[in-house]
Amino acid sequence: MYRIGTGFDIHRLVKGRKLVIGGIEIPSEKGFLAHSDGDIFFHALTDALLGAVGYGDIGQLFPDTEKQWKNKESKIFLQEANKIVKQKGYSIVNIDSYVILQHTKILPYREKIIKNTAKILNIKENQIFIKGKSYENVGEIGKGEAGFAHVVVLLKKEEIR
Repeated sequence: MYRIGTGFDIHRLVKGRKLVIGGIEIPSEKGFLAHSDGDIFFHALTDALLGAVGYGDIGQLFPDTEKQWKNKESKIFLQEANKIVKQKGYSIVNIDSYVILQHTKILPYREKIIKNTAKILNIKENQIFIKGKSYENVGEIGKGEAGFAHVVVLLKKEEIR
């Protein structure tokens, strides 16, 4: 049995914050304004995993109204989502995603992001792909005021032996 999950996340970009994508800090004048580190890729991936197993979403598990999540690394959220996926008896088949930023190129960091994500999820690097796109100067993302990530995951029910 297979399950598909989707997730997306968007955050404003502001000066004085680190730009973190896939747990990797990327040099930039601006970073994501968020309660946690604002990692749009990990937030979208967490939602995709949770949605695929019908467990809820990142806001339910890690509400931004709770101080304990303030400035936390988003890998914590991803690790918990992965644990839930495994508890439900599923494994990750593959992850496909877009990270959309106007001024920051993802390509130079893609392999590091994939390697880090694979390590956190304990899967192979070839099970993950990330495409970096610009927003062609359209809207807030196109003006460099925000960043957006969209993720699709495919899960497979593990056979009981």
